[in-house]
Amino acid sequence: MSTLTVWRFPTVEGAENALDLLKQLQKQQLISIADAAYVTWPEGRKKPKTKDLGSLTGAGALGGAFWGLLFGLIFLVPLLGVAVGAAIGALTGSLSHVGIDEEFIETVRAQVTPGTSALFVMSQDTVLDRVVEPFKETGATLLNTNLSDVEEARLRDAFGESPQPEPR
Repeated sequence: MSTLTVWRFPTVEGAENALDLLKQLQKQQLISIADAAYVTWPEGRKKPKTKDLGSLTGAGALGGAFWGLLFGLIFLVPLLGVAVGAAIGALTGSLSHVGIDEEFIETVRAQVTPGTSALFVMSQDTVLDRVVEPFKETGATLLNTNLSDVEEARLRDAFGESPQPEPR
């Protein structure tokens, strides 16, 4: 089962600063990162800056199209208004079939605001209870949604991605 985990940080630098911790947890085999991205939202800006990190060990499993759509739904739709919002509603509905529903989007939208940052991680085989504590020490708040194997396969299909081979 895959997990899309969102860690919200109370500072603009928090998500970027946590990358070393994420890499360390991966080396300890507490998390297997398939793909990652982060968002920083400086005070006074209308929208956040985003950065796709790939898998931190090679090519990302989902790529920029997925992160672009997800971040667009979370951060840009409220700025676009009702006309575009109706068309985007169909995309939101299609993501709910892969475990990313409107409630998840609204939760992230409400908590990742100017002056904060967030780290988005698509992972597998995560020992969540051993990962949560080190992240809490950074001041991060955990939001996450679990994806079944079927939902992950649908997500990959939707973005034209094939499963990555296991490293040997």
